[in-house]
Amino acid sequence: MMSCNYFNGPLRALRVAIGVLAFAVMQASYAAADAPHAVVIKAARLFDAVSGKLREPGAIVVVGDKIQSVGGDVPVPAGAEVIDLGDATLLPGFIDAHVHLSDESSENWYRDWYQDKMRFPAEKALYGAHYAKITLEAGITTVRDVGSTDHISLGLRNAINAGVIPGPRMLIANYAIGATGGHADQDPVPPQLIASAGPMQGVCNGAEECRAAVRYQLKYGADVIKFMPSGGVLSLADSVDEPELTQEEMNAIVAEAHMWKRKVAAHCHGDKAARMAILAGVDSIEHGTFIKEDTLLEMKKHHVFLVPTLSAQEAVGAKLDSLPPAIVPKARAAAAQARIMFGNAVRIGVPIAMGTDAAVDPHGRNAHEFTLMNRYGMPAADALLAGTAGGAELLGLSDSIGTLQPGKQADIVAVRGNPLADIQAVEHSLFVMKGGVVYKRP
Repeated sequence: MMSCNYFNGPLRALRVAIGVLAFAVMQASYAAADAPHAVVIKAARLFDAVSGKLREPGAIVVVGDKIQSVGGDVPVPAGAEVIDLGDATLLPGFIDAHVHLSDESSENWYRDWYQDKMRFPAEKALYGAHYAKITLEAGITTVRDVGSTDHISLGLRNAINAGVIPGPRMLIANYAIGATGGHADQDPVPPQLIASAGPMQGVCNGAEECRAAVRYQLKYGADVIKFMPSGGVLSLADSVDEPELTQEEMNAIVAEAHMWKRKVAAHCHGDKAARMAILAGVDSIEHGTFIKEDTLLEMKKHHVFLVPTLSAQEAVGAKLDSLPPAIVPKARAAAAQARIMFGNAVRIGVPIAMGTDAAVDPHGRNAHEFTLMNRYGMPAADALLAGTAGGAELLGLSDSIGTLQPGKQADIVAVRGNPLADIQAVEHSLFVMKGGVVYKRP
């Protein structure tokens, strides 16, 4: 008969060993489950947004949300998913530096105006979620939303960041800032019907109110400040090319934003307003429609980006017959002049970031901007750089996006064929990944 010491000796040691082994197996299985997913994406070509040239073939190893390695013949990690896209080109996720995801224009200006007034903020947010989704699926993995009402862009950004809805990475401005009666203000509806806006809604008069308007946007989470030095094409009450803020007001807006380490985008169609904004120290000029060559030279000298929004000018020019009489002359002049100004900017060497003004043109067509940039004088490779590395520089995100390099966010787009030979290929994305998550694939 065995003694009790046997069970307290070798058998007990065996039980302990088995328990330790089981624990180790469990830990290993948990570690395997928690290990970042590895994906290898292959294609015939890869666009290098550092050199602006193609590499053949192209392959990218993605682990978790980051790019691990890039090259033509990268080693495939054990257990990795391999996605071979064949005769396609891999590119960095596109960056649209000028969108408005909370709205979209149609062919009927009057119906749009009515719907803008009658839709509740929650309803607009649901439309915005749809626009965000189709923007991402078009290959736009990062946007700068430069103006919305009721903090809709704020809600979209937060919901996307939380993983609640699909959409591009968003930098937001909240309300755009401008003078009473200017492009940032409401249409001239009788004040008895619609309450006048103030600094919280971006409308300011005098330097101190304009500082307050900046602070309100920052209080509610703005990543960038947008203001309106000149009038707008689609607003009813202002001239498109005249300054709408004083130099002191512009200086206050830019200084306050920069003090809070936020970049500043200036909506400028007119030349004089652009010169004032450059003097104030802005980081980008949006549209720039009537800017003259000497002002473009100043932009180059001070490294102020141009965000040309050619898509918006094309869209407005195509529907002149449906616009109110107060808008038609402005729209016609802007549509004709924008391409001339853009060609001058390319020739002079102004830094350019791709931006569409999506909302004026339908969301999801953002990549058409590349086609227009190429059509009006920019080489295809430079157009792609404007929507990748150039956009990342303007947004202050070069450390994390804009190029396909190890350690950066896995924002990857693929298009069929060779976009340097046919730039229109980028208008139809084949594959879209943002932060290591695939949102579109063949």
